[in-house]
Amino acid sequence: MGGLPFPLLSDYWPHGAIGKAYGVFNDERGMDKRAAYVLDEKGVIRFAKVYEPGTIPESKELLDALNAI
Repeated sequence: MGGLPFPLLSDYWPHGAIGKAYGVFNDERGMDKRAAYVLDEKGVIRFAKVYEPGTIPESKELLDALNAI
């Protein structure tokens, strides 16, 4: 879907489960912080970054992280 050669994961349902597992769920606001992770084929986190509210992750930064693995 979307023409990407890799899967994407979004924290949609159950609400907050992924954010809690990765330590980025904000209980006070009831939502995840904006964060991006790149995992290798074994599920090892190779890139992780939490962004300031209102910030959009840089595509180049994420593509560089993907290309590094």
